[in-house]
Amino acid sequence: MTGPLVSVIIPTYNRLLQLGELLEALARQTYRSLEIIIANDAGEPVDRVVALYGELNVKVVNLPVNGRHVRARNRALEEAAGDYIVLCDDDDLLLPSHVERMMREIADCDLVYSDVEIFDYVIEHGARKVTSRSVFAYEHDPEAMRRFSTFVPSGCLYRRSVHQVLGPFDEEMNHYWDWDFYLRAAERLRVKRVPAAGVLYAFSQQGSNISGNQGASHRHYLDRLSAKHGLGELPTANFFLLLEEPDVKKRQSTTEILWDGSPFPSRYRPQAEER
Repeated sequence: MTGPLVSVIIPTYNRLLQLGELLEALARQTYRSLEIIIANDAGEPVDRVVALYGELNVKVVNLPVNGRHVRARNRALEEAAGDYIVLCDDDDLLLPSHVERMMREIADCDLVYSDVEIFDYVIEHGARKVTSRSVFAYEHDPEAMRRFSTFVPSGCLYRRSVHQVLGPFDEEMNHYWDWDFYLRAAERLRVKRVPAAGVLYAFSQQGSNISGNQGASHRHYLDRLSAKHGLGELPTANFFLLLEEPDVKKRQSTTEILWDGSPFPSRYRPQAEER
């Protein structure tokens, strides 16, 4: 399917294996009008991975110094030519029909986001092997989202004009940039949840991008987020413990499961470089 140009924004830092799998997932998209902008946040070069996907329209922006992931996203946005934007972390995956579906869903909205499947994995023989998966699907309740956000930015699609209203991502929010982005969007624009798990959200016991260190750094930025939006006292407990809270559990919803469990093997094979 073709249509208006969609810019896929990917910040990355030293995760060539995961980035290769994401490029594989993007090469399989049924929606073809894509430009992919990779913001390499002063990490190792990504060109050898990108070169394996010559059919994709990819632009690499090499940041001279590491400015963290939010700044990398903003830098990539400066290069975006599409009328629509898709965000994606470099270790997450989009199922083949995801962008096409989101483009249909945004007809009467400014921003749409989907449900996801969280997958745990180990790395074996230069590829990720899924060890477990679980559904992450919650009703869209803007007031409840002020207490606990169930907005997953990976795979969300929105009109580029959103940034004319909201400005760039707030680099001062750091860990909570996505929560801040959702709250600003929901206050002023039309936001919708799509009840389909079209995104695979990576989590690994080997190094998580979900739980991580919930210490002083998280407290500092969470307090900053709360002050900006008037959210009151917010907890910094482990992500999965917060999902067990009654107020969160009652928001759980049904969703359409789309993934058949098949992997997205990249054309990039890091073990070959080790020989």
